[in-house]
Amino acid sequence: MAFLHAILVWLILALPASAQQTSPPVLIIDSERLFVETLYGQRLASELAQQAAELQAENDRIVESLTLEERSLTVRRPDMALDAFREEADAFDRKVQEVRRVRDAKNVELQVASAEARSQFEQQVQGIVANIMLERNAALVLEQRNVVLSIRAANITDDAIVRIDAELGDGTR
Repeated sequence: MAFLHAILVWLILALPASAQQTSPPVLIIDSERLFVETLYGQRLASELAQQAAELQAENDRIVESLTLEERSLTVRRPDMALDAFREEADAFDRKVQEVRRVRDAKNVELQVASAEARSQFEQQVQGIVANIMLERNAALVLEQRNVVLSIRAANITDDAIVRIDAELGDGTR
């Protein structure tokens, strides 16, 4: 860590004064912070969390119902003819398999909805980030996760959050 700090200090000192006062040609953005900290991203995250909670509540109700049905079958088993028990047990197994298939499909739907919401968010904010890049005469915007070392002035995340909130609000405009 001290080595990286020393390199950063050397780079800053080695830059001419004029280069230190202008925007860097490469900017950095933390897209995760954009999603988490903007009104738009927060609304999307809240909606997705609500959908996930509703799906989980539905799953819990189904599990409870199936558990009761299984207990009923188990309790009645001693008094049932073997063929009747097998028929009910097979029907119960088919029902459980169908419920699993439907539940899995709903989980996939939620994952797809989440990915689509994130993609829509990124498309909406891309123009805003591009405008900041052009305003600062930068040639490139890198994702924070891919940056090892940078100067603070290169990170435009805070500015982008403010601009996204001002231009898009919660994304319902």
